[in-house]
Amino acid sequence: MKLSATATTLVALAALSTPTVMFGAAADLNACCTPGDQDMPKSGGNLGNQSYSSLSQVNRSNISQLGPVWKTSTSAAAVTQPTPRAGAADTGQQTTPVVVDGVIYADTPAGGVIAVNGANGAVKWKWEPTTASGAPFGTTGTRRGVSVGAGKVYTLAAGNRVVALDKDTGALVWAVQPTGPNGASLGNIAKVGTIYHDGMVFVGTNDGSRNAAFAVRASDGGMLWSFYGGAEPGRIVTDVNGVRVDAGATWGPLQPNGQSCALTSGTSPWLHGAVDPELGIFYVTFGNVRSCQSSQDGQQRPGDNLFGNSLVALDMRTGAYKWHHQSVRHDIFDMDNVHSPVLADVSVGGQTRKAIYYGSKAHMTFILDRTNGKPLTGAIVMKPMVVDTRQNNAPTQPFPAHGTWVDTLGPGPDECIVWEKLGTDNIPGNPWRGVPNYNGYQPDAQGNLVYTEPNYLDVDKPFVQYPGGYNPRGEAQSQPHRQGCLWEPHFDFPVLTMSSQNGGADLSNHGYSPRTNLYYVPYGVAPVAHYRSAGSNGLRALGEYQTGGVFAINASTGKLVWQNHLGLDAAHGQGVLATAGDLLFASQPDGMLYALDATNGKTLWKFQTDGEIEGAVTTYSINGEQYVLAIAEGDKLWAFKLGGSYKSASGSSEMPTPAPFVVRRAVGGSAVEGSTLNNTVYLARPNRTDVAASVDSIATNGMSPTFMRVPVGTTVTFTNPGPAQMPNFPNQKMHCATQFFEGLFNPKLAPGESFQYTFTKEGEYFFNDCTDPRPTGKVVAYHVPQDVPGALQLVPSTLNMRAANGVFTSVQGLVTTSFKVPAGYTRPTEVRLKTPLSTMLFPAVTATLSGDGRTLVATFDKALIDNNMPAGDAVPLTLMANFMNAGAEKQLTSTATVRVIK
Repeated sequence: MKLSATATTLVALAALSTPTVMFGAAADLNACCTPGDQDMPKSGGNLGNQSYSSLSQVNRSNISQLGPVWKTSTSAAAVTQPTPRAGAADTGQQTTPVVVDGVIYADTPAGGVIAVNGANGAVKWKWEPTTASGAPFGTTGTRRGVSVGAGKVYTLAAGNRVVALDKDTGALVWAVQPTGPNGASLGNIAKVGTIYHDGMVFVGTNDGSRNAAFAVRASDGGMLWSFYGGAEPGRIVTDVNGVRVDAGATWGPLQPNGQSCALTSGTSPWLHGAVDPELGIFYVTFGNVRSCQSSQDGQQRPGDNLFGNSLVALDMRTGAYKWHHQSVRHDIFDMDNVHSPVLADVSVGGQTRKAIYYGSKAHMTFILDRTNGKPLTGAIVMKPMVVDTRQNNAPTQPFPAHGTWVDTLGPGPDECIVWEKLGTDNIPGNPWRGVPNYNGYQPDAQGNLVYTEPNYLDVDKPFVQYPGGYNPRGEAQSQPHRQGCLWEPHFDFPVLTMSSQNGGADLSNHGYSPRTNLYYVPYGVAPVAHYRSAGSNGLRALGEYQTGGVFAINASTGKLVWQNHLGLDAAHGQGVLATAGDLLFASQPDGMLYALDATNGKTLWKFQTDGEIEGAVTTYSINGEQYVLAIAEGDKLWAFKLGGSYKSASGSSEMPTPAPFVVRRAVGGSAVEGSTLNNTVYLARPNRTDVAASVDSIATNGMSPTFMRVPVGTTVTFTNPGPAQMPNFPNQKMHCATQFFEGLFNPKLAPGESFQYTFTKEGEYFFNDCTDPRPTGKVVAYHVPQDVPGALQLVPSTLNMRAANGVFTSVQGLVTTSFKVPAGYTRPTEVRLKTPLSTMLFPAVTATLSGDGRTLVATFDKALIDNNMPAGDAVPLTLMANFMNAGAEKQLTSTATVRVIK
């Protein structure tokens, strides 16, 4: 597929000098920053997680010739170790494949390991133990990468096991169940990618009550050292700069049971770390705190809660503490900035510095000296923060001197939600726009979202304290209030802020190119509402757009250089790969694989794999040919090279386009036909039962129904149930149906009052309440299409979909359709084509009505529809067009068959 995408270059890319360093082979894993070559021996490419390859055979000048050469299903492949059995149909995995000596090693969806010939996709071996087949243990499920070294492949397995396999056969070499001092749990040993270096295997943990990073011997799995993220009482550390910290005292007083909150703190190192062999340091990031109540309740753990939300440098051989940098003090947001830190030697102020890059969910990147943890771009800014005295919030939070990488309010960095005007001419609008009614931002008569009092957060006023002159958005205001900015506190009612426990850069691999001196980060946008009882560490506001893309910052200054907002969330495993061909490979959860220009972010190439890509892209070479590798659905390995012409079952290289990806945060509940409920929505009621528990609901499902479907032209009634509707337990408060983001209606109804609105155009229309913004519903207005037999013709009637040079990118041109329009139908609005192999409807490139209004001529992009129709003599294609008729929008359809050759 070859769709246009917009890349915004924010700063001219300057030619920056980078140091020249001599490296060994990538597979040697003996230096932090050896670029990938014929091999990519670990997730992140090298010990410094640069996700960079020195290969340049595939480059900007010939990327259009890149095509698939083979595809292999890791699930379908038969198991060979420890007991042979047939394959399966499992999907879903967060792995990034690694390559050593032309062999690909990857986690399978079931949590096993597979070895695949990189030249042709043939399976060499597959290890997948099950207790059902007699093995003493099984697999763990979710995995995030294996490592290879000393003739072995290192992975994890059930029962908190670290496992070593023979890299040539997959046979088990050893399996151990490591524990901490005195047999203490290290946390769940299940998901985190392993790292091999110089006879050691470094491992992280996840989701346990208390979690540690640790290392074992590669020869036999013997324990070497461990380091816990939650500092126990009495833990005092002194860093390499001579700074002494009583880390154990940062958790507040002991609980009534005599236990420190640190001992149940979570603080997981849930992504793999980085290694600098020259310095002898292992770098690891520890996650959010969730002990003593919850991750969003800090009442019982006053203090900074070390080493939660911190980057920690450890002696790689002993685990001894070297230094740390905490990115969030006293976290009550699950904004933990856990990711695989990136190491690079860069020029700063004319001097080569050993840098480490740290930052994830909080949409900022700290650039530190990895020898001592000190900032390289200027002193850390400790910004005064809003605090809620009940939550023990830290009075300041650290920001890098170069600021954040989100630009929401105009020129310069920012950390606040955009309260953008509602209106039909601004859809979808700014990616960081806020859902109305949160934080008291309600629409005025013109649709502007204006802070309004009274509002649901007034109950917090006695406890919320603001730093002097607090007004980060520069609003005209009478008194300080929470504006949707990073680290604004919450208590029992939702406060919507930037960015999200699921946004920012989250768990995707970042990258660095020494050629461009750019640091690359895939990101997601999903502003979150925090309150103490919120599930999943925060509520992504229902109805908001969940989007994302890739950005690049100058690795020496931290300043944003370019951003390509690809459109979908790229923060959940969709890692990047930079190459010496000045390409940046990236992916999206709809299965689309991209090649961008690494210097400016422009989209150069796309390919549809038909499955979410949750790992980074890999590249390697065999016999002088460069391959690019991606894994879709955690199962389907796709290999590409120049001139690749592999064909799928449809006769095209690409897979059919999957169903439209759900971009907006969905409401709960199944669709209900409006006619079954008299086309009526009850506000602030989770159901239609006349019971006390349903009165003035503030639950997210507090609209009845939450999801209604009606034909276009239907009038829907919105009612705040009063005594007439609920005789025993009517609502007591005023409630709203604020439609967003089009701003079509916003009735404020007293109990017993109703409002009606007629839906005249197809689409989905979200609405929420002003009394508390969590109750959210949506109405989907759909067309009942009218078929017009014989109205559609394709010109010519034979479609040539052959790739001119054998590579899928050479399928180019337009398909022309002619549609006879019945009398009375005018002003065509949306014209789309339905193909046999996809539920996606493809938009017309052009749509022109003849002078007499009787013929609609529409063209469609061959590159879009090629992979969505089979070859054949009678392939059905359906044109769907919306017209105005008698003052209402109506849909006409017609189907024609066409000969397709490929």
